[in-house]
Amino acid sequence: MPELPEVETLCRQLQKKIAGKKIAAAEVYDSKLAHVRNIKKRTIVAVRRSGKTIEIILDDGHSVLIHLRMTGRLLWQAEADKPIHSRWHISLDKGDLYLVDPRRFATIEVLPTQASPTGNDILHDFDWQAFIAKHGKRRTKVKNLIMDQKAVTGIGNIYACEILHAAGVHPEKMAVTLTNKDWQKIFGKAQQILKKAIDKRGTSISDWRDLYGLKGENQFELKAYGREGRPCVKCGSKIVRIKQGGRSTFYCPICQQ
Repeated sequence: MPELPEVETLCRQLQKKIAGKKIAAAEVYDSKLAHVRNIKKRTIVAVRRSGKTIEIILDDGHSVLIHLRMTGRLLWQAEADKPIHSRWHISLDKGDLYLVDPRRFATIEVLPTQASPTGNDILHDFDWQAFIAKHGKRRTKVKNLIMDQKAVTGIGNIYACEILHAAGVHPEKMAVTLTNKDWQKIFGKAQQILKKAIDKRGTSISDWRDLYGLKGENQFELKAYGREGRPCVKCGSKIVRIKQGGRSTFYCPICQQ
């Protein structure tokens, strides 16, 4: 599933490519998206990210909210046939934007535009002290907590593993046992890792591709995720894998206590 860096990559690319353009046509190819309102003749004002959601802001006070879920992709086509597994598309000047989604889990809604949320987005006005006051005493495993989109938006499984490895925190440690210094380190590393992943256009392990169908490059930067049995880059011990909430968690049993 695309996480914050992948969604941010798409939003930045979309902002450059489609902001200010008028929508010449809009088509739905999947009955699961039959409810999506026709946005033909609307002009795109801007594109921004809200957590893991792509928001295309229109000139009529509405926004198109796209959540890519498991296998959804947005693909820009200048001169090409409709891609296989296309579910929705808008036609613009000198090109078309397609939602391509083999498993049909991605969602689209057209809703009134809301003010940009602040406070729990790790890259935008994040208030870590408010986070600690609200969540720091919870008897919840730290990895589960930083992936809770109601607590802090945008962090998914890949980056949670990378953040906790960089911070030296065991993924099963209870939030209530962490100090303010621990949390500062976690969120400091989170911002570093996520910003670097954005610079690398995301992590392409399976389905992720950017707006132009290209793989990201951050998979070459991973220090924990997917490295079971390989040496930890810090201490040389073997990275291990456990299951948490149905997901694989990768960590170093020596560096992460």
